[in-house]
Amino acid sequence: MANKSSAKKAIRKNQRRTDINKSRRSRMRTFLRQVEDAIAKGDRTAAADALRKAEPQVMRSAQKGLIHKNTAARTVSRLSRRVRVMTA
Repeated sequence: MANKSSAKKAIRKNQRRTDINKSRRSRMRTFLRQVEDAIAKGDRTAAADALRKAEPQVMRSAQKGLIHKNTAARTVSRLSRRVRVMTA
């Protein structure tokens, strides 16, 4: 256990950041799951709508440092391609 006050504060900060990151990651995954479910069902309009809602969440996660920006771009790109193929 930490003895110095600065180390104790660092532990508190790390715990707070961990909780926030868990919440953000869970939220992002929920939005991605909604897109995946709509694609699996074959519902074009629902998939497109879910993608429109998911894209800002994924990009915001990258902006906050939760995931790498290239990972976010790749994820959105792959999902949008799958939705686009559905509508074609």
